[in-house]
Amino acid sequence: QVQLVESGGGLVQAGGSLRLSCVASRRTFGVYTMGWFRQAPGKEREFVAIISASGGSTSYADSVKGRFTISRDKAKNTVFLQMNSLKPEDTAVYYCAADPQYSRYAHNYDYWGQGTQVTVSS
Repeated sequence: QVQLVESGGGLVQAGGSLRLSCVASRRTFGVYTMGWFRQAPGKEREFVAIISASGGSTSYADSVKGRFTISRDKAKNTVFLQMNSLKPEDTAVYYCAADPQYSRYAHNYDYWGQGTQVTVSS
């Protein structure tokens, strides 16, 4: 079973930065695509960013391109989401996810963390 735990969320002013972390099960981390998704109240869970198992491929939602960066550290079994130039519309619960496939669709992911709240004030 793949287990994921996120951290790093919090309250930040618009224009500020946050760095989210997700620690994954060491046994399976290296063979899974890792993704970040977010969900605001009353909204669908939406794609934010993914990174391939090797770390060689990344993909971003248009809404975060140029502002967010996904990366992974295999030695630490951790995936990161560096979020810069944050906007109030980035406010959501951010979820870490893992799946053997390289996918931008939340419904394809089998494993999820508990989520971490990101709130961006105006």
